[in-house]
Amino acid sequence: MFFYRRKEVSYKMNQKFQGNMQKYLVDGGSLPREPIPSSVTARLPTLAELESFALEQWECFLLQLINSSQVERGTSFSSSMMRTFQRGLLSSRDGEAPRLTENGFQFLLMETNAQLWYIMREYISSAEERGVDPTELISFLLELSFHTLGEAYSLNTLTDVQRNAIRDLAELGLVKLQQGRKDSWFIPTKLATNLSASLSDSSSNKEGFVVVETNFRMYAYSTSRLHCEILRLFSRVEYQLPNLIVGSITKESLYGAFENGITAEQIISFLQQNAHPRVADKIPAVPENVTDQIRLWETDRNRVDMTLSHLYEDFPSKDMFDQCCDYARDHGCLLWEDAKKMRLIVRVEFHSEMREFLRRLR
Repeated sequence: MFFYRRKEVSYKMNQKFQGNMQKYLVDGGSLPREPIPSSVTARLPTLAELESFALEQWECFLLQLINSSQVERGTSFSSSMMRTFQRGLLSSRDGEAPRLTENGFQFLLMETNAQLWYIMREYISSAEERGVDPTELISFLLELSFHTLGEAYSLNTLTDVQRNAIRDLAELGLVKLQQGRKDSWFIPTKLATNLSASLSDSSSNKEGFVVVETNFRMYAYSTSRLHCEILRLFSRVEYQLPNLIVGSITKESLYGAFENGITAEQIISFLQQNAHPRVADKIPAVPENVTDQIRLWETDRNRVDMTLSHLYEDFPSKDMFDQCCDYARDHGCLLWEDAKKMRLIVRVEFHSEMREFLRRLR
């Protein structure tokens, strides 16, 4: 079926064909999973209760990224799955507490759906390490995204791989697990159904909470501890009331954010996307003098500073690379390191000592 509109042709897929095509793509041609009748499940959580559960679980995960002490005791997160979910977001050395990486700081300022896709990519890419077929996992996640929000689906219809995945996803708030007298089931939340949405659709109905004034004062109307911790990444939080966070954007707070790899554009984008409804319709939602000053402070910090140095690469092992980094860092001569490609740069005056250290390691 097609339509003409102003000399343009638009097409609409036949509804029956569309449904069968979706079934084939998601289920490989097999019958889709059917929800459990209400006579079996009795009372299910309301959509509001499901959304509250998903938000609480997701915020708990993000708070643990920022600081593990922020998470309430009794959290359901398993240490093995947290390591999987946190890949690339946290780094730690022997004897040191995990710290957010540059990607980790940037991750916290992303939209929720972008964060979710990042985590799912890491979850899939690490599947083989856990002895799981990535193809089966991708197929199940795609199927899950087309389940009906708030409906109950039996755990008995799942394979072992799918059942393990459901438990992992429940920790993040994508599904809620329930146990009946005889059967047990999972209920998809909005986070799960958003897996099939585009990144731009994720925050279309999200209400903002931040008001920024021309004097760099910031008011965040929120009861969330997560919002408070995220604002601390680039601003100075002065005090927090039950439903209001008051702070200010300063040169020092922004320099701290820039040191952690957060850019001026990411901060400005976060403030604009989370602007309170009272200012969201204004143009601009964040005062121009504030956004201009944020960019200027970033530019001021990025002035070129020439330092004579030496580059070391082609290390035979990760252990040798780490030892060299620690040695240079302990002497205050480490300028830059790339753990993934095992490269590091030290000050030129430290070159002879580094060469001697490498000889001893060999």
